[in-house]
Amino acid sequence: LEGQSERLKKGGTMRLGAYPCVLDAESKAAKLYARNEIEERHRHRFEFNNKFEEPLESAGLKIVGRFTEKNLVEIVELDHHPFFIATQFHPEFSSKPFEPHPLFVGLIETALRLRTE
Repeated sequence: LEGQSERLKKGGTMRLGAYPCVLDAESKAAKLYARNEIEERHRHRFEFNNKFEEPLESAGLKIVGRFTEKNLVEIVELDHHPFFIATQFHPEFSSKPFEPHPLFVGLIETALRLRTE
């Protein structure tokens, strides 16, 4: 945008590009990906604050994916929800009309299943 091209120091830590993520083998995400190690693209300056990991997990949030090199949370899920998966990365970056991202496929399949129940 106009006026931003000269601004080089934007602060924070920008995560840009693909990063590996190790998934909990029992997670919905691992089942949708059909593997336990993935690589996804990022473009953000936000991170999960690990000091809240224990209270959030005790309240029902499950951390199911991590960038292990820096212990960064990548994916969380809620067990008692039909489909609650939240990610730090952008699944839309690797989704295509005839090759949709596994998380989008899972969301649509869950919605269709719940619609007919």
